[in-house]
Amino acid sequence: MAMRVVVVGGVAGGASTAARLRRLTETASITVFEKSGYVSFANCGLPYYIGGEVPQWSKLQITNPEKLYGRFNLDIQINKEVVGIDRVAKTVSVKDTVTGEMKTQEYDQLVLSVGCEAIVPKAIPGISRLGHFTLKTMEDTAAVEQHISTAHPEKIVVCGGGFIGLEIAEQLVNRSFKVSIV
Repeated sequence: MAMRVVVVGGVAGGASTAARLRRLTETASITVFEKSGYVSFANCGLPYYIGGEVPQWSKLQITNPEKLYGRFNLDIQINKEVVGIDRVAKTVSVKDTVTGEMKTQEYDQLVLSVGCEAIVPKAIPGISRLGHFTLKTMEDTAAVEQHISTAHPEKIVVCGGGFIGLEIAEQLVNRSFKVSIV
């Protein structure tokens, strides 16, 4: 029986790991579970899409499940979130983020490449109200762009002065918004 590898998380780490595993072994069954709708996209390009320097949404998407299957024989399952791991039984519990349907997947080897999550300090009053966003995923980018296009804010506060924070601030200034970085 072929070795069964499950990779939790796509994008840079998970998709790259799965492709490298395929180069190391042609016989393994490799499944990647990605909770968002995109398995591989240009993370660093997200602010530039909002700023208009990347003019097309499709330019952010590096590849898709069909291409990864065709090139590397990888079973890429988007909109699937791993919500549990049973290390003794060597299974993962997977939730379809669209339908809510649950399933169990067996594995011989497990790779965790879930990335990070933005710290959103819930103790700050009003932090979860409309118009507050994180910028990590394609879905986040679409939400920010939609809000800007429909709400037409005059002032925008960017919390975080890392690369993404500075890049989104620059792009928003280029779109004539008054921007403060905290």
